[in-house]
Amino acid sequence: QVRFVESGGGLVQPGGSLRLSCAATGNIVEINAMGWYRQAPGKQRDLVAVIASDGVTNYADSVLGRFTISRDNAKNTVYLQMNVLKPEDTAVYSCYADAVTNEGGSYYRRNSWGPGTQVTVSS
Repeated sequence: QVRFVESGGGLVQPGGSLRLSCAATGNIVEINAMGWYRQAPGKQRDLVAVIASDGVTNYADSVLGRFTISRDNAKNTVYLQMNVLKPEDTAVYSCYADAVTNEGGSYYRRNSWGPGTQVTVSS
């Protein structure tokens, strides 16, 4: 199984910035895509940004030009730099990984999500 250590959430004023970090741990053989999803109260969980192992990125239209995703493959860590934050960015942000693990000699490829970190944008 993949476990995640997420950090960087908090309260910020509109127009401010935050940087989220997420380290994936476990018996990881390789990680294909990593990324971030978010879920606001009463809404479904939506993709924010994803980055492939070769560095190709994809963003939700609502964050394009404001958020930047990056990753350190050697550390199995993904980052999300969030600038010009808006109240509508308020949500629980969860780390995501499409990873292959070695569990007792068997290999498994799964999509996994972390527990999430709260981001609140408010004056």
